[in-house]
Amino acid sequence: MTQNGSYKSQRSDLTKRWVMALIMIPIGLLLVWLGGWYLAAACAIGAGIMGAEWSRMAGYPYPWVVVLAAGIPVIVFGTAGARASVFALWAVSVAVAVIGERANKNFLQTLMGVLYIGAIPLALFVLREGEWNGRAAALMLMGMVWASDSGAFFTGRHFGGPLLSPKDSPNKTWSGAIGAIIATSLCGPIAAYIVDVPAFRWIVFAGLLSIVCQYGDLIESRIKRFFGTKDASGLLPGHGGLMDRVDGLGAVCVVSVIMFTVFPDLPVFMGLEA
Repeated sequence: MTQNGSYKSQRSDLTKRWVMALIMIPIGLLLVWLGGWYLAAACAIGAGIMGAEWSRMAGYPYPWVVVLAAGIPVIVFGTAGARASVFALWAVSVAVAVIGERANKNFLQTLMGVLYIGAIPLALFVLREGEWNGRAAALMLMGMVWASDSGAFFTGRHFGGPLLSPKDSPNKTWSGAIGAIIATSLCGPIAAYIVDVPAFRWIVFAGLLSIVCQYGDLIESRIKRFFGTKDASGLLPGHGGLMDRVDGLGAVCVVSVIMFTVFPDLPVFMGLEA
């Protein structure tokens, strides 16, 4: 491809990314604002889509099994609570892995794959419906993840430089990683103002969230490289698959839910008390 052709291709990809973002962001914000069974249904459907994407990458012989199993933990949380949903996540993951093992698929690989795709939508739903101000928590964290992604994308494209993790991704740079942290931290004072706590708390928290978000991106890149594929699917033009789009957000939601659960005073400290 010529340099001019490569430039046009990059412009086309960027346009597709912006168009899809303008479609997905309002829908995502609305679903999180509404919460409840609206969000539960969306998370369960999203889990099924990611189940289909993972099955395609991993060559799992019964994709419909993964599609049905991945959304079960979300539904269980909505009806029976957090502990039951965690048990359901492990139970369906083990069941899918056992079924796959009978078809000569690696048990541990399948187990970790289903845990991964099941935990992401479950964590988003738990974050929104947990015993804290879930609406504020979920909406602000979503905004920070988008800030992190945008900061990494534009800073990395402008400055370039050494790769962040050459084995995992040929595109992520240290300049992009630093830009992501700065962009996310700049959202801290806004979040602090909304929930009326000192800005320093959210500046630090936002910076840490950006690191978690970027690590989630690298995990997804490592998974795709392991299976020898560029994108999880072509579902979202300019973005790839749903797994490609929610990797950083999923990591942030999982870590935040764990932190809020293990340290119940943390939501209060961050101004997110129910």
